[in-house]
Amino acid sequence: MVAGVATAVLAGCVIGRVVPDRDRGPREGVALTVLSANMLIGRADPEAIVRRVRDEDVGVLALQEFTAAGQAALAKAGLGRLLPYSSIAPQRPQDPYGTTGSALYSRFPLTGAGFRLNYGGFQQAYGTVSVPGAKPVTVESVHPAAPHKLDVLGDWRRDLKDQPGPGRILAGDFNATLDHKELRDVLGRGYRDAAATVGKGWVPSWGPYADRPIPPITIDHVLVDRTIGIGRFAAYDLPGSDHRMVLAAVVLPAGQAGSIQMLR
Repeated sequence: MVAGVATAVLAGCVIGRVVPDRDRGPREGVALTVLSANMLIGRADPEAIVRRVRDEDVGVLALQEFTAAGQAALAKAGLGRLLPYSSIAPQRPQDPYGTTGSALYSRFPLTGAGFRLNYGGFQQAYGTVSVPGAKPVTVESVHPAAPHKLDVLGDWRRDLKDQPGPGRILAGDFNATLDHKELRDVLGRGYRDAAATVGKGWVPSWGPYADRPIPPITIDHVLVDRTIGIGRFAAYDLPGSDHRMVLAAVVLPAGQAGSIQMLR
C-alpha cells in the first residue's frame, strides 16, 4: 500500500510533463523558431546543424561548447547565409577542454550583443532579436556548470540562480532536469518550459554518455517568457555530439506593424 501511494504521488508530480498544457500562452503574434545545440567542444556535425536550420526555417540558433574550429566549420557549411547576425562568446583562453564558448546566430538584426561569464566558468552569449512585426526579445544561450562532482555543485546552483529573469527566451544546455528544484525556481520567475508545455517534457536530450551506464535524460531546454506563446517542440539527433538539438516554435507578442500569425 505504501509503495502504491508513493507511486501515485510521484506520478502526480511528473504527469504534467507528458500532458499538453491548455495554457500555451498567446496564440496570436509573430512566429519564431528557436533551435539550440550543444556542439560537444565544437565536434558536432556542422552540416546537420545547418540542414536543420534550413529545413525548420529557424530564426535564432543558440550554441554551447562553441569553439573557433566549430565556428569555422559552421561558416564553411553556409550558416552565415541563413543566419547572418551573431553574438559570439569565444572559448576562454584558460579553457583546456573547449566547453566554455557559446554563440547566438540570428536571421534578424541583433542589438545589445554580449555575453555573461558564469561563476562556474561557462559563458552565455545573448542579444536582442528584432523580428519584423514583433516586440524585440532578448535570447540567451544558456550553459550553467555541470554538476558532475560534489565540489562543483555550488557553482551549478549559483549559475542556475543567476539566470536572468523573465522577458527573455533562454535556450541551451541547462545541465538540469525539471526534477531539480534549481531549474523549477528559474521557471517560477515567469517562464514556461516549451517541451513540458506541449506534453514532451520527457523527451531526452542527453546521453547515454560514452561507456557510462547513464540513462538518457532531459537537460536541454527552451524556456520562454509567459508573454510568449508555444506552438511546437521537437528534439533531433546531432551526429558528433552527446546532446540532441532541441527546437521550439514560439509566437512573439506583436509590436510595430507587421503580419500576425496564429499559433498552431
